[in-house]
Amino acid sequence: MNIDMIRAAAERLSGHARRTPFLNSPFIDDIAGRRVWVKPECLQHTGSFKFRGAWSALSAMDDAQRSGGVVAFSSGNHAQGVAYAAKLHGVAAVIVMPSDSPALKIANTRAFGAEVILYDRETENREEIGADLSAKRGLTLIKPFDEPQVIAGQGTCGLEIAEQAAQAGVTKADVIVCCGGGGLTSGIALALEAEAPGLRARPAEPEGFDDVARSLRSGGIERNNRSAGNICDAILTPQPGDITFPILHRLCGPGLVVSEHDVLAAMGHAFNRLKVVAEPGGAAALAAALFRQDEIDGEDVIVTISGGNVDAPMFQRALETL
Repeated sequence: MNIDMIRAAAERLSGHARRTPFLNSPFIDDIAGRRVWVKPECLQHTGSFKFRGAWSALSAMDDAQRSGGVVAFSSGNHAQGVAYAAKLHGVAAVIVMPSDSPALKIANTRAFGAEVILYDRETENREEIGADLSAKRGLTLIKPFDEPQVIAGQGTCGLEIAEQAAQAGVTKADVIVCCGGGGLTSGIALALEAEAPGLRARPAEPEGFDDVARSLRSGGIERNNRSAGNICDAILTPQPGDITFPILHRLCGPGLVVSEHDVLAAMGHAFNRLKVVAEPGGAAALAAALFRQDEIDGEDVIVTISGGNVDAPMFQRALETL
């Protein structure tokens, strides 16, 4: 896994992925006590950064491999990214999703033409289901984060951050990334190492699911005790990936952990001040910038809003938090 793979993914994504903007609001700055620069990947195709990795993985396959179809497992955003990228490539897709995924994410995945198979995340193992489908149907498995070409695609977000930060005159800052298994965080970290060494990636996670933060502290992969029970469904993963963790450990600063209340407040502020719709997992980094000020140094901080696929009742909850 290296910067050359990320640059190659950027070439394949050119003309297919959106170049998302780099936003700032003085009202957000006032809350955070420093300048906050927001990279809203919720504006990417399918409403999250996951389209980058999905297109990267599919476009890197040869025709024979693609023609056999693909399978993926996901709580929703990787599901939609793979389903849409597969549709654009004319490829069949089977997506394994938790039965408690937001209804919007399940509906969107089906609308992109994918076959959706639901499972109980408390009693069933998605990796086993995905591997079984791959073997029985001859499908190529596209993992959500622990897959080099997926990481390469997510890293293209980091290339954009490096360029946009330079244009904004930001040469030194923490780049806080909403983090589940670490695909986006590790990809961004690799891109920043090569293109903007003054910028440092840091993972943001919800309370009770801070496996990456704990792993960075201990130096070894730590696992969460539970697999569900937090509104940040998009970034609830059992543990960091075998591929992503060594990158995170080498390049990232300490993890930041946020509460559900702070995530909901961040969603509300993003809408009120930036007119950006964030889902709970996609707002974790902004929540860290706004409410973990004493754990961040410097005059500037950069955050990703990694997804915006939120059901109306949850979004209403966020607006009522303020």
